Amino acid sequence: MPALCRDCLTPFDGGTRCPACRSPRVTAHPELFSLSIAHMDCDAFYASVEKRDDPSLRDKPLIVGGGSRGVVSTCCYIARISGVRSAMPMFQALKLCPEATVVKPRIDVYAGVSRQIRAMMEDLTPAIEPLSLDEAFLDLSGTERLHGAPPAVLLARLLRRMEEELGITGSVGLSHNKFLAKIASDLDKPRGFSVIGRAETDAFLRKKPVRIIWGVGTATQSALERAGIRTIEDLLRWEKADLVARFGQTGERLWHLARGEDRRRVSADHALKSVSKETTFHEDTADPEILDGHLWRLAEQVSDRAKARGLSGRTVTLKLKRTDFALVTRRHALAGPTQSADRIYREARALFDGARTAGPFRLIGVGISDLAGAAEADLTGDLLDPNAGRRIAAERATDAIRARFGHDAIIKGRSLR
Repeated sequence: MPALCRDCLTPFDGGTRCPACRSPRVTAHPELFSLSIAHMDCDAFYASVEKRDDPSLRDKPLIVGGGSRGVVSTCCYIARISGVRSAMPMFQALKLCPEATVVKPRIDVYAGVSRQIRAMMEDLTPAIEPLSLDEAFLDLSGTERLHGAPPAVLLARLLRRMEEELGITGSVGLSHNKFLAKIASDLDKPRGFSVIGRAETDAFLRKKPVRIIWGVGTATQSALERAGIRTIEDLLRWEKADLVARFGQTGERLWHLARGEDRRRVSADHALKSVSKETTFHEDTADPEILDGHLWRLAEQVSDRAKARGLSGRTVTLKLKRTDFALVTRRHALAGPTQSADRIYREARALFDGARTAGPFRLIGVGISDLAGAAEADLTGDLLDPNAGRRIAAERATDAIRARFGHDAIIKGRSLR
């Protein structure tokens, strides 16, 4: 069976250890050297960057997120052993793992590392579709002739280079389409390399729960379960027309994905249409102070991401999901694009106050869309708010101080709610 050592990159035929370096980190699969669609996902990216930059944190549980009233952005694998998860309220995370070190996110630093990883990917193929700062699809079709090695070897080389040059580990999923490649990348984290071939697609998927399908969240899963659909095998029993009649376009998508069919191409020209951040509460809440604190933190995270990518947005969006899973969305178009956390927060807060929908809520999200470049950001004054210009100038000064002395150099009291 074709096999590859992920340490020394030696390809060989069969065996559980590399014949060259004796490493047990071997990936073997009948289709290993014939597949070319990959998904690369960094391992606990934010936490990995923090541990790299502060070696004293290496063997400690680490949480990246807000203060005691905030939420977990991400955590290292040591903290995950205790049950800590992303989007979990910080107070609960610290109850599960009281010995954890908590650090504030440094989005500008993470964006810089992301650009370095992207440059390494571009050395392999121009067909890269980023999904976020720490993950992307790659299409390595036709690259073997250029690089003298099949895609699997190139991907293992990428992971080794990331680890050696940047101190960041990642996991790769390799398959024949994007849907399966993304599933594969989660099978063996961290430092994983998993393969789902064409011949095994049906057998691999059949017994899996429907939640393995990308995009099937809690609400969709509940709707499917009400129809008696809990596994992929349950989906396979339905005719396409019946799924479409019950679930609309989602039904047709599910019919194809249940069969491992995904015709989406890896699109290097996939334009970013929005910058957003949302959080799902561990317990539904209607507490106005907690909700306002989340609105500010989300606005700040959206602002940080927009600034890191050189973007601004003309439309601010608020997203709320109630206890009954009803989704409420409100949008407001600005006179000009913004990337200011203060302005995004104030617009989102106004949308929240005007939504006139009762809590409690299970999810809240903030985003900007109708994107423009950073050079166009916050050029338009607000006649109804003469102090807006001063706050934006203060925010830019704060950004400069944080860039020099770290994100914690200045913290707004609002972020501690």
